[in-house]
Amino acid sequence: MKRSVIFLILILSFSSLLFSFPSFSQLSRDQYQKLESALGDQSFFSGHLTGFMLYDLDSQRVLFEKNSQIRFIPASTTKLWTLFSATVVLQDSTQTIRYITSGDTIKIWGSGDPTWKYKNFQQPDFQKIIGPYSVVVFSDANQISPAYGYGWQWDDYYYDFSAERSPLPIYGNLLQVKKVENRPEVFPTRFQGSIRTTQKPIKELERDFHSNTFAYNPATFLGREKFIPLLTSPQLFVELASAEIGKTWIYQPDSLPQDHKVFRGSPLFPLLKEMMLESDNFLAEQMLFMVSDRLFGQIDTDRAIEYILKTHLSDLPDTPKWVDGSGLSRHNLFTPRSMVAIFDKIYRILPEDQLYEFLPTGGVSGTLKNSYQAAKPYIFAKTGTMSNNHSLVGLIKTKSGRTYCFAFMNSNYPHTASAVRREMEKVMVLVRDIL
Repeated sequence: MKRSVIFLILILSFSSLLFSFPSFSQLSRDQYQKLESALGDQSFFSGHLTGFMLYDLDSQRVLFEKNSQIRFIPASTTKLWTLFSATVVLQDSTQTIRYITSGDTIKIWGSGDPTWKYKNFQQPDFQKIIGPYSVVVFSDANQISPAYGYGWQWDDYYYDFSAERSPLPIYGNLLQVKKVENRPEVFPTRFQGSIRTTQKPIKELERDFHSNTFAYNPATFLGREKFIPLLTSPQLFVELASAEIGKTWIYQPDSLPQDHKVFRGSPLFPLLKEMMLESDNFLAEQMLFMVSDRLFGQIDTDRAIEYILKTHLSDLPDTPKWVDGSGLSRHNLFTPRSMVAIFDKIYRILPEDQLYEFLPTGGVSGTLKNSYQAAKPYIFAKTGTMSNNHSLVGLIKTKSGRTYCFAFMNSNYPHTASAVRREMEKVMVLVRDIL
């Protein structure tokens, strides 16, 4: 174990040293002019803020850059930073709970594991831990970070991509909705009695901002939204956990004692793969919760980010403003060259086959399934999109057989995201064809 940790540190240090002193590779005049024309003052990208860097991972050389020192809102490309953090801190398994036992009682503190009854992940074996005890006490006293991240948009609260964060989620902190005839049926079923009808012209089941009460209009209900975030609370959690386990849970916000045990419940790889391919915000946020818990025995996203930046990422070309795990916040700010730097680190610590499993593939998988289509896939990258911001960071395979890293970031554009993607694709096809 000690050898593997030392080896990892040496790899990261070597990568850091190389990237601290980038040199520029010589493009031909024709290649340079084509890229400059595609991204320059007369191009589509002149009407908004665009940053671009193309980097040779093998020679550690920058091939081309445009505004790579300017900070952009990264949206979901922030998940690359979460991927790096989870890989170096969590390594191969989730943090699930911390606990103590006394007589017939077990006291539990959640560590951020998001897998319990969420999607099709391997389930933590709670019966193995809880089974012998008749009394289960739950505490959230170890949670410092709030349910919502800093800078999240308040009116996203009824969309499934903005589920609340919690120390021990169940059902992904979501309410499942099915349309039966012209009415909604929900799970957990305890919320069925909290649904009312309304005359407001809404098309989906909508949650009240302040409570877990819901409304729909029978005349206009479409039932396309399959999940709605729940308003979380420790009281609701123990109720849902009691129903799921078949044993009563009690909420008691006791502090976590020094002398306690740790349970790690699930393999990490499937969570990271889902987080990256489908850009799952909930998984990303809970990932940083687990990172913090592993480091400090406390759930504090700010502290975890500060630690990662000061230790593993102290050599970045530009200091980022990094505030959450998913990229939902508009307070996140990263430069294209720091995006390339973090990808360079990921590239050097992950096995190649695993890295490609994590990256959406153009025309094939994940968030790139309908973009960058080609007979031979050439784009393997993480996307990031929110209003007026779209980024792509990852790998491009060129016709010469070479593989390069790139960061392509756009902010403040007046177009649709699909229009920006189409123009970005033209640039990436150019890169593929001329290199």
